[in-house]
Amino acid sequence: MAIQPGIQGETFRDYRDLLEWAQEKGCQFVDLKFVDLLGQWQHFSISMAGVDEDLFTEGIGFDGSSIRGFQKIHESDMLLVPDLSTAILDPALEVPTISMVCDIKDPITGQSYSRDPRCVARKAEGYLKTTGIAEMSYWGPELEFFIFNSIRFEQNGHAGHYAIDSDEGIWNSGNGHGAPNLAYRPRPKEGYFPVPPTDKLQDLRSRMAMKMMESGIDVEVHHHEVATGGQVEFDMRFDTLTRMADKVMLYKYIVKNMAIKHGFTATFMPKPLFGDNGSGMHVHQSLWNDSSNVFYDSNGYGLLSADARYYIGGLLAHAPALLALCAPTTNSYRRLVPGYEAPINLVYSQRNRSACIRIPVYSSKPKAKRIEFRCPDATANPYLAFAAMLMAGLDGIKNKIDPGEPMDRDVYELGPEEKARIKSTPGSLGEVLEALERDHAFLLVGDVFTPDLIENWISYKRKHELEPVALRPHPYEFYLYHDV
Repeated sequence: MAIQPGIQGETFRDYRDLLEWAQEKGCQFVDLKFVDLLGQWQHFSISMAGVDEDLFTEGIGFDGSSIRGFQKIHESDMLLVPDLSTAILDPALEVPTISMVCDIKDPITGQSYSRDPRCVARKAEGYLKTTGIAEMSYWGPELEFFIFNSIRFEQNGHAGHYAIDSDEGIWNSGNGHGAPNLAYRPRPKEGYFPVPPTDKLQDLRSRMAMKMMESGIDVEVHHHEVATGGQVEFDMRFDTLTRMADKVMLYKYIVKNMAIKHGFTATFMPKPLFGDNGSGMHVHQSLWNDSSNVFYDSNGYGLLSADARYYIGGLLAHAPALLALCAPTTNSYRRLVPGYEAPINLVYSQRNRSACIRIPVYSSKPKAKRIEFRCPDATANPYLAFAAMLMAGLDGIKNKIDPGEPMDRDVYELGPEEKARIKSTPGSLGEVLEALERDHAFLLVGDVFTPDLIENWISYKRKHELEPVALRPHPYEFYLYHDV
């Protein structure tokens, strides 16, 4: 087996190296993780005695019919094949355990499983190389999330409610509870960037960041975000598509577990609080040939090349369909509304954060030139979302899709006629699923996505998310209508 550099920096020639490393670390178990269609990690653990060459060549079986969006019961047997390069010490467990991310294979054909999101990401990277446009893509997502002290919710036939609490929430400024209220809480939309004691989560964020760095994630920045009540963000150094998707999964895993360990709970819901900013996943992306940035041109608008502008054109042209994979929940469209810095305008611009595509101008160096797609949120499956964005951008380059003129003015200050000419993101999950149904040919190129994956995604989202939310009374409806 070839030498593979691990995410933590270790290098394993084969499973024997892994066994030797495990013995040094006192590990008795290996945790095998894989991502389901919707974007959550699943896992089971085996003893070190089960680690041999066959594990990495033939894989180990599991029941695919019990995993969301995978197999039917009459075709349930599937195989997990660990990726040796992802081996790390599990950052959340007290018992020393090796964690590895797995690929999924069909035991009958021996081929990669078409609905394995990690397989889709790998195929997207492979397809890029065949185009002659670039050799690789780099990705740098910025995941925003909330850290709360408590989240309570219930839904049944006769009741439905939720209640969020945060010691940092401005709504607690008047509470006494028999103890002094020490105040210092960010007001709505004023959480960017107060120092402690207003920022009450600095130490917890630092502990999370340290755990991420120990696990091989290069954290560049962490900070409080705009909303009250504990909105925060960590920025990771860019990486290639599949490896960055792996890191997004690890990032969320560490955040959730570190929050629980310290008596908090973290959520990546796009819009948990009404009346304040929501949480997005702004995705920085660029294309490269060796050490040459395909997106850079010293004479272009925002220092962008023609290919970069066409890439933007592809993202804008396919944005409604893309959002079915990049902002894929009903809650996503509580965030994508006017007035909360939400990127709802289907335009591009230098610096302008109301545009769905921003061109960062912090640096004029060629290596720093990239575009930032701001519509996605962290409910997305990163493997599918990154792959879909890449395919849309490549479609733009291949077909020379013109993104139009940039919008460098405040959209909210435009006159009615000018504003009417600017297209907006769709307003609901139902609309973007319909858009994906109409517009997905660009995803099928190179067999990156398959029709069965797209059909299954749309079907699952409608049956298990869109329809159940639509059928249930909303608490605010009682406020509006109980006395009619």
